Amino acid sequence: MSFVYLAALLVSAAGVLVVDRRFRLFVWDAPGRAAAVLVAGTAFFLAWDLAGIGLGVFLHGAGPYMTGLMLAPELPVEEIVFLAFLCELTMVLVLGAQRLLGRTAVREDVPR
Repeated sequence: MSFVYLAALLVSAAGVLVVDRRFRLFVWDAPGRAAAVLVAGTAFFLAWDLAGIGLGVFLHGAGPYMTGLMLAPELPVEEIVFLAFLCELTMVLVLGAQRLLGRTAVREDVPR
């Protein structure tokens, strides 16, 4: 049993949270709303995964860097962490891009 992949996911998520905290983009801006979005997004992708598993499209490939802990057949515990990380990263990227584009538009309107 190895925790390398799970640890990499958690360290990556912590890095995104540090950026989020620095710029108050998502979780640090509105924690309640962020929690609801993260739960809804993770639940959506989990349902997607379960449908794919049920249809035989998604299969678990055991690797030396995974814990081997399964939540269901073909569903490793790392998948839930990955889905939550994916939702968090996407929201930070989208909100960060919106903020950058908003600042760019304001700067273009300023007379020189």
